[in-house]
Amino acid sequence: MITFFQAIILGLLQGVSELFPVSSLGHLVLFPWLFGWYGVVKAQSQAESYFLSFAVILHVATAVALLVFYREAWVRIIKGFFRSVQSRKVDTADGKLAWLLIVATIPAGLFGVIFEHSLRTHFAKPSSAIIFLFINGCILLIGDRYQKKVHKQSGKLSATTQNVSDKLTFKRAGIIGVAQTSALFAGISRSGITMISGLMSGLSHEDAARFSFLLATPIILGAGVYKLPDFFSHLDAGVRGQILAGGLVAGIAAYFTVRYLDKYFRDRDLKPFGIYCICASLAMLALGLVRGHF
Repeated sequence: MITFFQAIILGLLQGVSELFPVSSLGHLVLFPWLFGWYGVVKAQSQAESYFLSFAVILHVATAVALLVFYREAWVRIIKGFFRSVQSRKVDTADGKLAWLLIVATIPAGLFGVIFEHSLRTHFAKPSSAIIFLFINGCILLIGDRYQKKVHKQSGKLSATTQNVSDKLTFKRAGIIGVAQTSALFAGISRSGITMISGLMSGLSHEDAARFSFLLATPIILGAGVYKLPDFFSHLDAGVRGQILAGGLVAGIAAYFTVRYLDKYFRDRDLKPFGIYCICASLAMLALGLVRGHF
């Protein structure tokens, strides 16, 4: 079972870490283990438990927060999509961005439907999360360093999110979508891996972050809606109140987090998050060895 206190804390953690490039799933696995919430830890890796519904509600709340924050952009994107369908050609930046998001969404959507359950039960464990969190930190540092080196040589950076359509090709969008599937492993950040892929495609940190957040919205919302019926299963009896409380906190936290990060990446990079992931994973590894868990 999960208490209201645990649900609220994990909801806050989800709302923040889903958008920070530090892996929300990795933190949802490691945080309960760190504080000895072993009932929650056990539920995470079980084939059937209330935790699946809990994770679904947290993600839906996060997606709603993203949708609200980027509502004006989504109105333009949706209009651009229908305009392109009607005219049977992609001749506007908004229309192309809509199709870029669709292309990038397909790999993660298909991979998630097929493999999410098995990956969660096999890898939603502290030992796996520590390894992948360390890998995530290395990816952020190496990718960020590579981007700076390339753009220093070329002297070219995308200036605004309107240039995403100019910088990204549909092939690149597909590559970003495939890269995003790695976020199904606890410890690998969805926003981090998509940002690195965006940076390597020629985007600035600001543009890569916004494309990542826009891309996360249909992926997270779609996965949440797909599995929403699980919320009404017998597995959630007695914990629906806790799940909803966690979801509410996750949504509020996600809104303020994306509001902060949207400004942060205008002139800053991924290096602090890479350092954090490496240090946090090493600290967790040391703790696990002291506790005799590994």
